[in-house]
Amino acid sequence: MNTLNGLGVALVTPFTRNLKIDYTALERLLKHLYKSRSVDFLVVLGSTGEAATLSEEERQEVMNFVREYNEDRLPLVFGHSGNNTHALIKALQTIDYHGYSAILSATPAYVKPTQEGLYRHYTMLADKASLPVILYNVPSRTGVNMAAGTVIRLAAHPDIIGVKESANDMIQALDITNGTPKNFLLLSGDDLHTLPLIAVGASGLISVLANAYPKIFKEILTAGIQGDYSKAAKATGRIRVINDLMYREGNPVGIKQLLHEMYICQPYVRPPLVKATAQLGRDIRKALL
Repeated sequence: MNTLNGLGVALVTPFTRNLKIDYTALERLLKHLYKSRSVDFLVVLGSTGEAATLSEEERQEVMNFVREYNEDRLPLVFGHSGNNTHALIKALQTIDYHGYSAILSATPAYVKPTQEGLYRHYTMLADKASLPVILYNVPSRTGVNMAAGTVIRLAAHPDIIGVKESANDMIQALDITNGTPKNFLLLSGDDLHTLPLIAVGASGLISVLANAYPKIFKEILTAGIQGDYSKAAKATGRIRVINDLMYREGNPVGIKQLLHEMYICQPYVRPPLVKATAQLGRDIRKALL
């Protein structure tokens, strides 16, 4: 799975004013990303893609659209998360994921399983899935942190190939690096913390803001992995202000407003999220790169 190193983009799902999926805008976004020649893989239907608000039919349609547009040019990963382990496994039997390389699955939200519960959840998922699984640790969204020891245990499973780490805990990331096989993927799940994660062993990033600025993130990754931390830090500094705006009113509210300012898609999101306030829109316009 070396093809899943480097820059991954967590695609937004554009909507029209009446909250239907806007495939014209999705194609425009994909063209923007491919034209940059900076993206190494795409993640479809993650939290940034508002997968939780899409029906099963819509999720399949989006997966199909991206696959057909991609034409095997980039590796594709799809998000598949939930807090009902058996339902998650059963749903895999109905999804057509031909053309996709891996599954990204977040820790179960709300129920706060123990570390043993997390271990069993992911083991059961990986046992039944016919694609490799990337763990996703995002405590700010799910309410539970997956400890380094649990990631290390799961890394022994032949079909669990990496972790998207969004705990912003460098000691935890260092422990993962030192305790997992050399080919186990450590991917940053936080745009602003990518450089320090590279310093402790990360080989890539799954980014929100790279929907808009893939070239900057490719520069951060390339310079960081090559050990040019000064160059990578300078590039990171360029996104410092606008990155904070992406999360002021929730994700993907900020990135959709930014893409709207770039004439790529409309700013609409599905409930319970609401589109960016006028103030956030003004602040994003001031911070445009």
